[in-house]
Amino acid sequence: MLFTIITVVILIVISSFFAAAETALTATSRSMMFQMEQEGNKRAARVTHLLKRRERLISTILFVNTAINSLAAALTTELMIEVFGDRGVVYATAIMTVVLLIYAEILPKTFALLHTTATALHVAGIMSFFVWLLTPLNFLVQGVVNATMRLFRVRTENSRTPAQLLSELRGTIELHMGEHDVREGVKTERAMLRSVLDLSQVTVVEVMTHRKRTVTIDADLPMRELIDQMAASPYSRIPLWRKEPDNIVGVLHAKALLRISSTPGIDMSKVDAVALAAAPWFIPDTTNLQDQLDAFRKRREHFALVVDEYGTLQGVVTLEDILEEIVGDIRDEHDVPVAGVRPQTDGSYLIDGAVTLRDLNREFEWNLPDDKATTLAGLVLYESRMIPAPGQKFIFHDFRFEVLRRNRNQITLLRVTPPRVVKAEQAAKAAAQHA
Repeated sequence: MLFTIITVVILIVISSFFAAAETALTATSRSMMFQMEQEGNKRAARVTHLLKRRERLISTILFVNTAINSLAAALTTELMIEVFGDRGVVYATAIMTVVLLIYAEILPKTFALLHTTATALHVAGIMSFFVWLLTPLNFLVQGVVNATMRLFRVRTENSRTPAQLLSELRGTIELHMGEHDVREGVKTERAMLRSVLDLSQVTVVEVMTHRKRTVTIDADLPMRELIDQMAASPYSRIPLWRKEPDNIVGVLHAKALLRISSTPGIDMSKVDAVALAAAPWFIPDTTNLQDQLDAFRKRREHFALVVDEYGTLQGVVTLEDILEEIVGDIRDEHDVPVAGVRPQTDGSYLIDGAVTLRDLNREFEWNLPDDKATTLAGLVLYESRMIPAPGQKFIFHDFRFEVLRRNRNQITLLRVTPPRVVKAEQAAKAAAQHA
């Protein structure tokens, strides 16, 4: 009897080990193990090897666990029958159900979930041995499983598409760097990771400098006047136009002017600005940032002119614009400070209509949709289906928008109230009405 009890206890301990191994190896981060393997961790290499053959691992664990639990239950039943007779079957069933549930399932799996990485690294060696030992059985079992699944027309290959893998990566970023973590460094890193994944979905129109704010110079101006305008501009590259602003004939770099002006004996009045300028590079407004970044790298250029389908100039995009989309706003001593967002004491914000939705979402962790409009003014126009007058208020996507200023048909200033402030105001009004 004592030998049987000791054997049952040993079997339960083994079952607990395999239950913990199953949970740890299936819950561990494959990407983390891969990184640890790259750093030379041999245990992590074993885990990665096991996860590449996940079907064999699962079948091995389930086979060993089922065999051990069945043997433990049989021995316990035999022992109970010897002691209590036929009633021993009932006692054995009740005892083993409780013992196996607590000590062979819940306890080891809970421990493995709380210490996933460490448990996976410690059990990898033993599990590798058992997977190798039961390889013939695994092939047989997996063949039967695949045949059964094909019988019911269930796909047996990994059906995850690149889009699903990208979605999984986005989910990982949000899960491990969630909104509850308000540390500035974490918020910045999350925004950067999001932006890198979004490069192929954002067009140059969303980050370019619009033609209204683009500095261009008439190529036929006298050279002295042209130099003065270049010096007054905060930019080092200026598009040159001739006859009409849309007719861009070159992009003049300040260094080219500096270089030619420092030439001894040069008569600047006779210098042709277009001859000094680089040829303009036009790109369609449908180009996404990933393609444009690749193009910048291949051409070794930093400046492109954006045109629509009719060839009309829409604005300019630079390498810095794309980098700012990833790392956030980059300002130097020559940048022009643009009044964009001004927080108010009541929790609302005064925002220029030209501020982009992507900048607002990045800065304040908002979720304003940017698939139908690029700027805040564009979103209000799209959602309202009208050109609102100053003083009109709207509620879209749980935000309250109030038009404060309009210049002709262009909305230039809005007051935006975030959802949390709107809900607080509504709750305060409801409480006042019930008082």
